[in-house]
Amino acid sequence: MTAKNQFGSKIGLIAATVGSAVGLGNVWRFPAEAQANGGAAFLLIYIACVAILGIPVMLAEFSLGRGTGRDAIASFQKIAPRKSWWIGGAIATLASYLILSFYLVVAGWTLEYFWESLTGELYAGVVSDGMELNFHHQMERFISGSWQPLIATYVIIAINIFVLMKGVQKGIEKMSNVMMPLLFILLVLFCIASLSLPKASEGLRYFFSPDFSKITTETVINALGQAFFSLSLGMGILITYSAYYPKKTNLVTTAVTVSTLDLGVAVLMGMIIFPAVMTFGLDGEALEGATLVFVTLPEVFASMPFTRFWSALFFLLLMVAAVTSTISLAEVSLAFVADRLKTSRKKACLIVMLPLVALSTLCSLSQGPLSHIRILSMNIFDLLDTFATNLMLPAAAIITCLFIGWIAPKYFFRSELTNRSRINRIVVRPIIWAVKYLAPLLIALILIAKFLNP
Repeated sequence: MTAKNQFGSKIGLIAATVGSAVGLGNVWRFPAEAQANGGAAFLLIYIACVAILGIPVMLAEFSLGRGTGRDAIASFQKIAPRKSWWIGGAIATLASYLILSFYLVVAGWTLEYFWESLTGELYAGVVSDGMELNFHHQMERFISGSWQPLIATYVIIAINIFVLMKGVQKGIEKMSNVMMPLLFILLVLFCIASLSLPKASEGLRYFFSPDFSKITTETVINALGQAFFSLSLGMGILITYSAYYPKKTNLVTTAVTVSTLDLGVAVLMGMIIFPAVMTFGLDGEALEGATLVFVTLPEVFASMPFTRFWSALFFLLLMVAAVTSTISLAEVSLAFVADRLKTSRKKACLIVMLPLVALSTLCSLSQGPLSHIRILSMNIFDLLDTFATNLMLPAAAIITCLFIGWIAPKYFFRSELTNRSRINRIVVRPIIWAVKYLAPLLIALILIAKFLNP
C-alpha cells in the first residue's frame, strides 16, 4: 500500500472510519428500533451487543484489511490463495454495491427535502388539521415522482464521483474531516433544542429508564442486528478502509473509538427524537424508516418556531450522514476494480459509478412508475434492501469470523491486534474467543430468526 493510498493522520483515519459506520442506520433506523423494542431496554441490549460482539467482529475485519493491505476479496486470497474463502469478500463487495444502488436514492431524498426546507416549499399550505396526512401525501408525491428524485439522485452520484476521484487522503479523508465534525455539531444543536421542549423529561425517561420486562428474545435479536448494521459489519467497508491504515495504527483503540462514537450518534438521535415526539403528542405513532424522517419529523418542525431553520438543519445532518455512507460503500468496489484491473483510480471510479446511474434509476422508479414490477412480491428497491441487508451482510460477517478464527494462521489475528508486541492475554483472548465462537453462532441465530419470522 503506497503512502498516497493511506490515511494521512490519526484524526482523519478515525473520521473516515466513523463516517463509514455512521449513516441512515443510526439516524432513522435506531430510533424506530428502540421504540418498537421497549426503548431503554433495547438501548441496554444494543450497547451490550456493540461491546461484546460488534467490536470483536470489527477487529476481525480491521485485521484482515490492515494485515494484507488489499481489497475485500484479495485480502482473503492473500492469506488462503488456493481456497474458496474469497467468496466471503465477494459477498461483502456485492452486498455493498447493491446497498449503494438504493442508498444513493435515499440520499437524493434527503437532498430534496433539504432544498424544500430552505425554500419553504415543504411547509407551504400545511395546516394544523390533518398535518400528518399532508406530509404523507408530500412524501408519496416526491418519492413516487418520475423526475425530481432522479435529479437529486444524480447530484448525489456526482458528489460521490468528485470525492472518490480525489483519492484516499485528498478525497475521503479530507471530506470526512469536514463532514464528521459538522454532523456532531448539528447533533448537539438538535439535542439542546430537543431537551428544552416541555416534555423532554418524559422522552428521556422512556429512553433511559429500562423496563426489564420488555426484554424478549426478539429484542435481543433486533438489537444485535442493529449493532451489526450500524457498525457497517459484513459490507467490506471496514476491510477496505483498514487497508489504508498505517501499520502502526492501534486497531483495538481504533475499534473502541469508532464504536463509541457510532454509539454516541445513536444515543444522541434518541435524545433528539423521543423528547420531540412526547412533546408534540406523537408517542402513539409507529416510528419507522422513511415515515419517521419524512413525515413525523417535519410534523415536529412545523410545530416549532423557526420551522424552516430547524428542518433545513436536520436534513443537512441527514444528507451528511448519507453522503459519508455512500462514499464508503462505493470505495469497496472501487478498491476491488482498481486492484484487479490494475487501472488508475479515476478509471476505476467511472467503472464503478456509471452503472449505478442505471441501477439507482431503477430503484427510484420502482417507487413510482415501475412499482408494478414485482419480484417475490417486492419492488426492486425493497428486494435489494431485503436481500442484501438481511441475507448477504450476515453471511459475509460469518465467513469473515470463521476465516480469521479458524483458517488464517494462528499468529495472524493476535499479531494484528497487538501490533506484533506483547499484550495482556486478558485483553486478547476474549476477543479471539468472541470471533471464533460467539459471533458466528449469534449471527447464525439472527439469520434463522429472520427466516422463521420474516
